[in-house]
Amino acid sequence: MTCDSPSKNTGFLRAHRVRAAGVACVVVTAALLTGCGQDGGSTSASTKTSEAARAVPEATKSPSPTGSSSPGQLTEDQQERKELVSATKVTYDKAITTAEGEVKGGKLVELELKSAKDAADDESPSPSPTGSPSPTGSPSPTGSPSPTGSPSPTGSAATGAPQWVATVAAKTGTKHKVHIDAVSGKVVSSSEDTDQSTSDKAKTAKRITQAKQTAQQAAKAATAKQQGTVTSLDLDDDDQGTLVWKTDVVTKDWKKTTFDIDASNGSVTHQETDND
Repeated sequence: MTCDSPSKNTGFLRAHRVRAAGVACVVVTAALLTGCGQDGGSTSASTKTSEAARAVPEATKSPSPTGSSSPGQLTEDQQERKELVSATKVTYDKAITTAEGEVKGGKLVELELKSAKDAADDESPSPSPTGSPSPTGSPSPTGSPSPTGSPSPTGSAATGAPQWVATVAAKTGTKHKVHIDAVSGKVVSSSEDTDQSTSDKAKTAKRITQAKQTAQQAAKAATAKQQGTVTSLDLDDDDQGTLVWKTDVVTKDWKKTTFDIDASNGSVTHQETDND
């Protein structure tokens, strides 16, 4: 019987093992390459996902409207002006006409838009300590203040409504205080200022005679320089002793500009803006 020699068998086994090891190396190498490719793609996708996640919150932020002002950006004075002017329905010129109608032959010498609280504090005349009107005061034909100092029976202001507080002078220089509801236009109260002295009346009479420009003309001169809402007019002397209409104009940004309008010719002699 013939048998393969041991050396031949050993060589055959060694060759078989080499081929098997080569196949195994090829399989492992392929697996490693596949795994690396998957890891690379996975890492790239993960990076892109992370970047997208970071971008989402930024994209969803809503920017504030361009040019709008939050309440916190207004000063306290500007906020008060905004609330006061926004609540007012009666313009300065209508208030002047109504106020002058309360005093025969009267001319306006002062007008100011006030909140309900400030207008109440400005009620005139004030009651005497005993609760009865001063015996020296003569009530306006439209009514007199009650003993408690409440508005005249000529009308009542709506709760919280702003008021135009006007001072109208008769030809004799006697002043009358007239409160007008700035929403309805109705007269809230009208009464004579009983605190005037003879010299005060003479000074006021002289001023209304010297003033060639009316309050309405002064207001138009001011708004021709600065568009806005007229909130105050006052016939007074400036620092140089010139008789002027001091006129306040509130602009859209709720700042206030005060103009000095020469009462003789209507020219603007001075202006100053309050940025607060």
